[in-house]
Amino acid sequence: MKKLNIAIIGLGNIGCYLYKYLNKNKFILAKKNNCIPNVLYVSARNRKKKRIIQFNKKKWLSNYLDATKKKEIDLIVELIGGSEGAAKKLVFAALKNKKHVVTANKALIAKYGDQLSKIAEKNRVNLEFEASVCGGVPIIRSLKEGLIANKINKVFGIFNGTSNYILSSMDKENKSFKEVLQNAQKLGYAESNPTSDLNGEDVAAKLKILSSLCFNSFLNDNIHVEGIKDIDKDDINYANRLGYKIKLLGYAELIGKNIFQRVHPTLIRNSSNVASIDGVLNAVIIDGNPVGQNIIQGEGAGPAATTSALISDISSILRGNIKFPFSISNKERKKLNFKQISERSFSAYFRFNVIDKPGVLSNITQVFSRNRVSIKRLVQDPNKNKRSSSIIIITHPTKDKSLNKIIQTINRKSYVKKRSKLIRINDE
Repeated sequence: MKKLNIAIIGLGNIGCYLYKYLNKNKFILAKKNNCIPNVLYVSARNRKKKRIIQFNKKKWLSNYLDATKKKEIDLIVELIGGSEGAAKKLVFAALKNKKHVVTANKALIAKYGDQLSKIAEKNRVNLEFEASVCGGVPIIRSLKEGLIANKINKVFGIFNGTSNYILSSMDKENKSFKEVLQNAQKLGYAESNPTSDLNGEDVAAKLKILSSLCFNSFLNDNIHVEGIKDIDKDDINYANRLGYKIKLLGYAELIGKNIFQRVHPTLIRNSSNVASIDGVLNAVIIDGNPVGQNIIQGEGAGPAATTSALISDISSILRGNIKFPFSISNKERKKLNFKQISERSFSAYFRFNVIDKPGVLSNITQVFSRNRVSIKRLVQDPNKNKRSSSIIIITHPTKDKSLNKIIQTINRKSYVKKRSKLIRINDE
């Protein structure tokens, strides 16, 4: 039986887990794929670091870039991370030297995927990145293979386990954002610096990749991004009172001839499937024709889930399948119209924390009227001890630019005690 010689570059939790898995299950994978996966070399920044794996000293590469030059290496697994520096150098060099590449690096693919796919296609090698989006959820292979017959008009869902854990824990445990974040860091669900998870950047990178696959387009940076740092317990509680849950969702939608990409906290009906997905789970929903709506959910991160996705990609290469990284040839991919969401219409949740005095509510509703925004529901919640009032307004669908104009106008009013909130609603 033939062998596929592999170099694993990056030996953090995922790299070590993958190394152990390949060594333990080498012959099972060989039977299933008619080719033996053989880890020939490994490399990482610090050789002396304590790890859960042991390997022969001969396997260690002092210079990680040597993996791209050695003739005996067929496949390089990049697990360094980040869109620049070592990861970028490694993957570009590997593909130029006609090595297959498997990566879990969403930042790299979201930024340089178009360039990398051209090199891979030219040199007839694979660039596989299933593990870059939603860990163990096999969404990329589903789009490339299982759903290949479908014309997709929308992809959306929960793409970040950290933010989902924080929002669902605030809801279920009635704790503050800060308390839940600290607990997530203790449990290993959040990084010591969780910025990219909390500000929506992580979801945005994943969404750009999914959008490109769904619509056969090149990657596009025209994407609206908001995170969850401004969501507090009061927002969670008001959402519950109104029959909603708050989730950080990513959306890419084809409407007419335009594509809208957006990432933001969203109120979704508590009876919907997505509302029930809590903790660190991810869920991807595809709207296509003829399949209709297709939901895939599972573990979004962690060594086990990521290794599951990496092995799927490695197995595809073991079977000798040379595929286009983004499903079709670069010559066939399109430059589509990606539009800003200012012209999209949404229902929205507004929360105004104001001084409790006569005329305030009247002034707020006048601002809505002047901007031609119709109010669907209004809740006034006075706090006599603090001489303040929370005013919650749910609107009928209105253009996003009008919703934002209301927030900007009211935030300048002297009666506003705290920065006002705007959260879009998905009523589907």
